[in-house]
Amino acid sequence: MPRLLALASALLLAPAITACNDGPPLKAPSPDAPLSTARYVCQQNKTIAADFYDGKSSVGPDGRPIPGGRVVVQLSDGRKFSLPQTLSGSGIRYADSSGTFVFWSKGDTAFVEEGSSQTVTYRDCVQRR
Repeated sequence: MPRLLALASALLLAPAITACNDGPPLKAPSPDAPLSTARYVCQQNKTIAADFYDGKSSVGPDGRPIPGGRVVVQLSDGRKFSLPQTLSGSGIRYADSSGTFVFWSKGDTAFVEEGSSQTVTYRDCVQRR
């Protein structure tokens, strides 16, 4: 009797569950596809295109979190960088391993710092909508 009851319940619930699915099955995003893309317009008619990717975070030996994301930045002067996410006190910071190229993003603004003196080369960048 319990098997008959379980079978009857399954047959009664199947149409209700199927009715909840109103589209094709959900697919996970490709690991090579960016989570989001942003285009920024900066001072001096400069532009930045940024593709943001997710990644698995970890914990460093000192217990601090190590972000796992990355960004691919294309500058209007033709240079292109793939940068890992780094720790930031505010906003999101991405930097090369030497720290001589840094892309910062916060809200709908961004800027780029370059060189050992961290000169801002792309400033007052605002995301185009």
